[in-house]
Amino acid sequence: METACIKTPLGIATVIGDEKGVSAISVADEGEVSAIIPAILNDAVSQLNDYFEGKRNDFTFKLNPKGTEFQQKVWKALLEIPYGKTRTYLEQSKILGDVKAIRAVASANGKNPLWIVVPCHRVIGTDGSLTGYAGGLWRKKWLLEHENPTTQQSLF
Repeated sequence: METACIKTPLGIATVIGDEKGVSAISVADEGEVSAIIPAILNDAVSQLNDYFEGKRNDFTFKLNPKGTEFQQKVWKALLEIPYGKTRTYLEQSKILGDVKAIRAVASANGKNPLWIVVPCHRVIGTDGSLTGYAGGLWRKKWLLEHENPTTQQSLF
């Protein structure tokens, strides 16, 4: 496994992967930025930088997250949430075929190993609140605003 740490507006992102794909992306408040990016992670790092610069709204590098069959199913459903849109945990549970699985869906979201790329930040509470985000609610708010910026209406 190779590792690269990059500076983002939300902290230091750590990208981990190999020839099978990126298996983890996480963020921390502090850390050391990598002087050299391993070749195998160049696409992922470049695409993440483009995302933060507002030049990209999807990711095309290979993913290889580790998780249970249920977690993989939840993460795959997260990939179907369009850029700039949100869904509730209840809607996600319905899409996955079991309204009663809302807590299990929320738990799987919280274990998502691919920060931003598998967009668990796009899942909100039924009442529209920003609930449950492992990276901190301030990051979730930032990401949602980044993906759906409000524009000032013209008064004239």
